[in-house]
Amino acid sequence: MSWLDLVILGVIVLSALISLIRGFVKESISLLTWIAAGILAFRYFSPMAALLEPYLADPTIRSMAAFAVLFISTLIIGAIINFIMSQLVSKTGLSGTDKALGVVFGGARGVLIVTMIVLLASLTPMPEAQWWQDSAMVGFFQELAKWVKGIIPADAVDSFSF
Repeated sequence: MSWLDLVILGVIVLSALISLIRGFVKESISLLTWIAAGILAFRYFSPMAALLEPYLADPTIRSMAAFAVLFISTLIIGAIINFIMSQLVSKTGLSGTDKALGVVFGGARGVLIVTMIVLLASLTPMPEAQWWQDSAMVGFFQELAKWVKGIIPADAVDSFSF
């Protein structure tokens, strides 16, 4: 087992431990909140920027402000929902189940994080390095990265080395 394998295991275990502490409900609502914040901000920053026109003259600053307002507002609303749902889970006595499911969620998230890092590493000469080749686990994550690459739009895929 190489040092890279230990780092990979560390990322997955750390993600699982964080989710054990936070629980499935908090983790899943947080993830959904971040996704929603990104989608809403990208989708609606132009109409929001138009509303800010009387207050901000520079179109770049106006667009950035609109994006930030939408993104941060969505995160705040998500945090409120997360707090309410977490209180509900603790009051119903499902916290043990919530934490157990959190470990599964966290482990899956750790695998996804490592897969994305391996995918991004394929944009560099890293996969040719000896320490990369010596890893017992990186091959599995390269296969996952190939699968992820298959669902990425074709014009974005040309830069990958595998």
